[in-house]
Amino acid sequence: MAMPLRQTIRLAGYLAKQKIKRVERFPLLVELEPLFACNLACAGCGKIAQPASLLKQRMPVEQAVGAIEESGAPMVSIAGGEPLMHPQIDEIVRQLLDRKKIVFLCTNAVLLPKHLHRFTPHRDFAWMVHIDGLRERHDASVRKDGVFDQAVAAIKLARAQGFRVMTNTTFFDTDTPQDVIDVLDFLNDELGVDNMQISPGYAYEKAPDQEHWLGVEQTRELFAKAFAGGRRKHWRLNHSPVFLDFLEGRRELSCTAWGIPSYSLLGWQRPCYLLDDGYAQTYQELIEETDWSAFGRGSDPRCANCMAHCGYEPSAVLATIGSLRESLRAAAGS
Repeated sequence: MAMPLRQTIRLAGYLAKQKIKRVERFPLLVELEPLFACNLACAGCGKIAQPASLLKQRMPVEQAVGAIEESGAPMVSIAGGEPLMHPQIDEIVRQLLDRKKIVFLCTNAVLLPKHLHRFTPHRDFAWMVHIDGLRERHDASVRKDGVFDQAVAAIKLARAQGFRVMTNTTFFDTDTPQDVIDVLDFLNDELGVDNMQISPGYAYEKAPDQEHWLGVEQTRELFAKAFAGGRRKHWRLNHSPVFLDFLEGRRELSCTAWGIPSYSLLGWQRPCYLLDDGYAQTYQELIEETDWSAFGRGSDPRCANCMAHCGYEPSAVLATIGSLRESLRAAAGS
């Protein structure tokens, strides 16, 4: 994974500890959703489809931090909803950093300039800004004009103040290989973000747009053409080489949804944040009482076209750690 060396070493130590303890299933990262409310209505999301009473709720700091402590995960991705609408989001971040967690705060960045003063740059903290393409494409995705320019301005502001900034981009069947190239070149070369995360659009059932999800073969063709000629070596992608091979169709992986569990106001979501098969009230209940073999491509029809990082990046990380050759590839960024 294209992470700072210090974080990579910490993650490797965590994985080694799980192996020594012979733990079969463990979290690499928890998707923490301390609220569902958002200031946008993106076409590929649907979190704001929750009941009005739930949209008004905000997870208490103690509950959010306690869930991460319970899981033991070394990394946390705080999402939602829009986390910057949570009045105590800065305190959640501070307490997680105090517990030596690696924290990514996901945001559409519209509110970032207003709230940036509440945060302090930290070597284990990064903003994860949602960028779904260049101006026209991104604004269409979030269904509001002007958001792309706001996000770009916020990224520049955060970087100028010493923060690490990453981006997260989802691609759909309306995107071409050139679209992938253009947005990654822009983020990598012109904006100079620290790392970029990419994902093929998955048929999330609550999303307003149900017509433009990528199938497996479409995903493979899209990324194989976008990565042709070794382009992916140039980009600062926040993925292991194994996961990028998977996106191109150069290798297969099994889903390990337990590697990135999701915790929200409703509890621990089964089996991942993209499927909704009920909720567990404790992390132990989620791990022990979920039939993990029932999910993934070939096991559940709903997973047939899924190649999302929440299920397959943990598989790629485990494949990397378990192979000297892949570990060297990851270290070399190839």
